[in-house]
Amino acid sequence: MIDNLIASRPHRIMLLDDERLILVTLGQGLRNAGFEVQTAESVDEAEDLLSSGVRPDLAILDVNLPGRSGLEFAQRLRELDQIPFIMLSAYSEPRFVEQATKIGALGYMVKPIDVDQLLPEVHAALARAGDLRELRQRREQLQLALEHERDISVAVGLLMMQRQLDRQAAFEFLRQSARHQRRRIGQVALDLIRECDSV
Repeated sequence: MIDNLIASRPHRIMLLDDERLILVTLGQGLRNAGFEVQTAESVDEAEDLLSSGVRPDLAILDVNLPGRSGLEFAQRLRELDQIPFIMLSAYSEPRFVEQATKIGALGYMVKPIDVDQLLPEVHAALARAGDLRELRQRREQLQLALEHERDISVAVGLLMMQRQLDRQAAFEFLRQSARHQRRRIGQVALDLIRECDSV
């Protein structure tokens, strides 16, 4: 559902750079390419955008900013909001590239840069971000499935002890209870575990 909403609107880009010329030229170029663009000249301005409810699909961040660095802000984007990002820098030193990669940058570009150079990187980063989002969702679904399996196994064990049933009969009892209540077997199992814990 969320992916469908994202696909049905233009991608939102947050562009953070303390050079006004870069904000104007890259921002306009990205808008001309069909993106929604919000710009900020400092981390504080970018934080204000986030506080107002702006949720970009991708952030493009300068490494060196007055006050808090782009790298520090990038780490916050990744950890708190899971917003993907590309780093821009006037430096191509390996240590900057390594730092950006370590905190999860989906790209690193050296300025000066124009829109024609930036667009392929933006499209690649958005595609990669979509893949990562899908992997996260699958991992969450798998974790949920494993928790349900564990709950079912524990509930079957409890029924075996309480009702002196073998494993198959205990599972069948649990399955029939779920069917009778018109609920998922995992939820019925969890309720049974909670009942036993409260005794």
